[in-house]
Amino acid sequence: MGGVFITGTDTGVGKSVITGLLARYLSEAGYSLITQKWVQTGSERGKGDIEVHLQMMGKKKEFFSYLPQMLPYTFTFPSSPHLSARLENKRIDVRRIRRSFTALVQRFEFVLVEGTGGVLVPLSKRSLLIDIARDFHLPVILVVQNRLGAINHSLLSIEAVRARRMGLIGVIFNNLAQSKRENPLILEDNVKIIKAMGRVDVLGSLPYSENLQGLYEEFKPIGARVEARLCRSR
Repeated sequence: MGGVFITGTDTGVGKSVITGLLARYLSEAGYSLITQKWVQTGSERGKGDIEVHLQMMGKKKEFFSYLPQMLPYTFTFPSSPHLSARLENKRIDVRRIRRSFTALVQRFEFVLVEGTGGVLVPLSKRSLLIDIARDFHLPVILVVQNRLGAINHSLLSIEAVRARRMGLIGVIFNNLAQSKRENPLILEDNVKIIKAMGRVDVLGSLPYSENLQGLYEEFKPIGARVEARLCRSR
C-alpha cells in the first residue's frame, strides 16, 4: 500500500489528465487504487478534477461513497488554496487531509494524489501542500508543460522536491494545444536539458490529442515506466 504525489510546474499543465490516465493504467494492470485531490479551487460543482480522473478511468459509481475522502476541500474561487479558503472565511485543517488520506491508503493499494497548482502552493501563511506529501513520504511525479520557460520552472520544482528529501519518480512532459505554436527545436531541447541538469528520469512525453482513447494508447508506455518504478520501490 502507498501513495503517489502528482504535482506540476504550474497550474493548467495537465496534472488531472495525467493522474486519470495513470489511474486507468494501474487499474487495468490489476491494482486496487483511488485518486485524491486534497484541495480543489475554482469548482462550482464541487468535484472538478476528481471528475476528470473518473472520466479517464471510466468509473464513477464505484467511488461514489468515497467522494468526501477523495476531495476533502473544495472552494469556488480559482486561486491558491490559502486565498480561496480565506475568501470563504474558512481555514484548511491539515489534520482533515491527513485523516482522509490515511483512510484511503488503508483501503487501497495505491492512492494517486493530484496536487493543486505548482509545487510550492500554500494552504495558509504557515503551511505548504507539498509538506503534507513529504510527511507521508510520497514519491513525486512532476508534470511539465513543454513550452518556452519550462527549463526554469522544472529545475526550480525539482530543487524544491529534493530539498524536502522526497523521492522523485520522474518527469512527464505534457504537450498541450498551445505546444503546436512552439518551436519544435525548443520542445526537443527542453527534454534533453531538463533531464541532464535536473538529473531526473524522463518518463515520457505525451502528445496533444482530443481523442481520449488515442491519448491513453500514447500514455501506456509512460504508465509502464511508472509501474516499474513503483514496484521497484515497494
